[in-house]
Amino acid sequence: MNKTLIFRSVVTAVAVFYCLRFIFFGDYSQFPGPFRYLTIWGLFLATFAHSRTLLISLGRSENRWDGFIGAAAIVNAMVVLLYWRLYFADPMSVTSDGSLGQPWLEYYLHAVGPLLLWIDALFLHRGFRRLVGSVLWLFGIIAAYVAWAELVVQRFALTPTGTVTNGLPYRFLNNLEFDGRAHFYVTNFIVAIFLLVIFACAAWVIRRTAPKAP
Repeated sequence: MNKTLIFRSVVTAVAVFYCLRFIFFGDYSQFPGPFRYLTIWGLFLATFAHSRTLLISLGRSENRWDGFIGAAAIVNAMVVLLYWRLYFADPMSVTSDGSLGQPWLEYYLHAVGPLLLWIDALFLHRGFRRLVGSVLWLFGIIAAYVAWAELVVQRFALTPTGTVTNGLPYRFLNNLEFDGRAHFYVTNFIVAIFLLVIFACAAWVIRRTAPKAP
């Protein structure tokens, strides 16, 4: 068994474990449980991306899924960027009590898990070759999440509460008027495109300088 196959087998198994953990043991006190959070969307996107690269290593797929894997990597980069930026500015904006909770969950979701996907996408898969595909996937994923949060989650969830509305997944969003939230969503989509360009440039350099892993 080559090193790439071992790595992909392990990271896929770990990602599936975390997905199952949230499906069966997530907090469902508010609609729709853990699936209200972009972090969990990022986890499931990463898990599917890992499953695709594992199938490639097993010789069971010839489809590279470059556009999707690039988008999944960027969504997870956004999760990391947004979470830690908001946490260090105001821990209450992304946590229920200002604390990190269970470290083995928080650090995997907001650091280790995304890092493992980036390693595969950049060094093993040698991805970020279909930028138009990644942009389209990113737009679709982000648009779907915003519609989900604004039209469904906000309608049926009661908390968190804010000065303007309630039910949106993250506390600070409930303190913004719709115009402010729209500006936040658009700004972060632009940041996502900027990150995609950075990752694509890094991937280009890696493909031309670093030997391919066995």
